[in-house]
Amino acid sequence: MEDFDITKHILVPEHTKLTDEEKLKLLETLNLSLKQLPRMLSSDAAIKHLQANNGDVIKIKRKSFVTKEPVEFYRVVVNG
Repeated sequence: MEDFDITKHILVPEHTKLTDEEKLKLLETLNLSLKQLPRMLSSDAAIKHLQANNGDVIKIKRKSFVTKEPVEFYRVVVNG
């Protein structure tokens, strides 16, 4: 039996791992530290395919039913 690719599921929003440069720019723009970002476990099924490590920042693009425009959210990966 093949492994199920959760990233292809209709209810899973697009996840992208930011580069170190993108991460620094985001934190500077938002005037935040990594500790102030919401957390996401490294064992989360939606980010396993990204091979994210502790401290990586994940950008999540969700569809908005109100504005019809994609909305971006950011999470920092923590071990768990």
